Amino acid sequence: GTYQMSCCDKNYDYSILWRPIDINKCRIRNRISMSGMGTFTPTMAEQYETESGLRYYEERAKGGIGLIHTGAYFIDEKTAQGGRTLDFSTDKSIPSGTVLTERVHRWGAKIFAQLSCGTGRNGMPQIGERVPISSSENPSFYNPSMICRPLSIEEIEEMMEHWKVAARNAMNMGFDGIQIHAHAGYLMDQFMSEIWNHRKDKYGGSFENRCRFTMETVDAIRSVVGPNFPITYRISLDHRFPGGRTLEESMKILDVLDKCGIDAFDIDAACYETMDYIFPTRYTGEACMAYVCEEARKHLTKPIINTGNHSMESAVDLLKSGNADIVQFGRQSIADPQFANKLREGRREDVRPCIVCNEECIGRIFGRLTQLSCTVNPSVGFESYMEVKPVSGPTNVVVIGGGPGGLEAARCAAERGCSVTLYEKADRLGGTFLTIATGDFKWRLPQLIKWYEVQLKKLGVKVVLNTEIGVDDPVLESADAVFVATGSKPVMPAIPGIEKAIDVEQIHKNGMPEGKNVVICGGGLSACDTAIEYAAKGDRKFTIVEMLPQLASDVMVVNKISIDRLLNQHGVEQLVNTKVVGITDAGVEVESAEGKKVLPADVVIGAFGRARSLELADAIQNKYPMKTTIIGDCMKPAKAGSAIREGFYAAMALK
Repeated sequence: GTYQMSCCDKNYDYSILWRPIDINKCRIRNRISMSGMGTFTPTMAEQYETESGLRYYEERAKGGIGLIHTGAYFIDEKTAQGGRTLDFSTDKSIPSGTVLTERVHRWGAKIFAQLSCGTGRNGMPQIGERVPISSSENPSFYNPSMICRPLSIEEIEEMMEHWKVAARNAMNMGFDGIQIHAHAGYLMDQFMSEIWNHRKDKYGGSFENRCRFTMETVDAIRSVVGPNFPITYRISLDHRFPGGRTLEESMKILDVLDKCGIDAFDIDAACYETMDYIFPTRYTGEACMAYVCEEARKHLTKPIINTGNHSMESAVDLLKSGNADIVQFGRQSIADPQFANKLREGRREDVRPCIVCNEECIGRIFGRLTQLSCTVNPSVGFESYMEVKPVSGPTNVVVIGGGPGGLEAARCAAERGCSVTLYEKADRLGGTFLTIATGDFKWRLPQLIKWYEVQLKKLGVKVVLNTEIGVDDPVLESADAVFVATGSKPVMPAIPGIEKAIDVEQIHKNGMPEGKNVVICGGGLSACDTAIEYAAKGDRKFTIVEMLPQLASDVMVVNKISIDRLLNQHGVEQLVNTKVVGITDAGVEVESAEGKKVLPADVVIGAFGRARSLELADAIQNKYPMKTTIIGDCMKPAKAGSAIREGFYAAMALK
């Protein structure tokens, strides 16, 4: 992928984004759509949307987005596999769905219900007890030793009746359209794709037969909603793995769908086999799936919708090319629900950038089975409880440390009306977070720090650089609240010769020293990112040594897919279950089950992780226990999201 710094150039012309567009008889106010993303907000038992979920969608409508897609709603119990969604198989969910659509309409946005007949072989075996269903006897994605059960013809016929019920319920709830979820290698995709459809009956074999399940679905929905109601289709046009569907094959499907009355096409690439495009990572680059639009446009005159790591600038470029008509923003609309309004008002610099980290959105759902939130915007999912309200009286706040945690504490405190001074010992803001953001795949990280700088300036925060604050500093005495966000320090374990290792942060600061063989000790995220960044530049040999059984074990699972692919692509040697026991002029001495050996090394990098840096924080908290809050990495080295969240909470807790 290509990575470019999105220009926050005042002269960029965004006007094309504000042209209205019709999908069938539904007029949408602009070309900005929110992608369908699961929220994990509905209740499990009643399958109603909770206030958290309602408010989450409402905030995005209020923020100026033209078209909102819900996360996938399943049409019946058999296909749902226990996922948290509204129940579309019965009319008991209609009142809850109506509250959702009305609250979105109240702000002038349109909302389409994304309906799905299930994940099929992509279903998580631990959700729901039964063997997953599929088009054929396919291995389950998460547990290949479990073979999925093919749907019988009776079940397919029953499912078509369920599509009708779901479609009628969607209309009665007040949805403006229905999006058929045929994406990501889910059940409908399993019927359409040769690699997963080995049926011998009328639903398999020839191309026409593989499309039959889809055609019948469209007919079933259309029979209920009538000719003027939008039906759109979400499909991956390029599976991006050997044996998966190619762009060329997908064009035949688009031709068929176009004829059978689909009103708009939501297109991108990949499937679960290439999951780091389903939830695009920072490594897949900006506008990473826009490439499918050019070929699709040759086959379609109806509206084309595209998604995948778009910036506002790449959206404009894609619309100007004529290859798409609506651009989708998923995680950007999570990170800043107001981004569309800000752009329309000429305030591009006020848009809080999504840093494409996947940690608190899909990461919460995958990792914790809990509702989504956001690394850079902690109020996501908790909008009702986290409104930023003014403090009761004049409050003088001192923040020590200008990394993400300190910046967020300063920003939120200032927004609440406090008078805030931030002290940073370096000559710039951003802390380690910005120092290590040198790889081109980290293009959004500097944007976040830039955004904080702009916000602090607009909010009148006094920023004092090149200044270290000690425990006896008079500024602490006079403050009403002190936030200590001094960050963490690198770990350098007591290994013989450790002084020959360069801390990974110094590499990002000063560049990579000369030398053919580079050995990185420690295999967490910073080690992997450093290897990817510098191995891409050419002719050095990189080796990563990690004592755990796998590299990047602290990394969100989808991001790890990208990392593993790139490490292999750049020929990085990966030694796991291996311990560094010494560093000499000859190289790095390592020990594993196979015994000891020496890895030749011209450059040795220490990436052993970060440790708490509590001296100053403890001293200040002991001296001023009533008014000191410790934020972020000086308590426990963590990801930026924890620091930002703690900074936000510290400022929100001010009386």
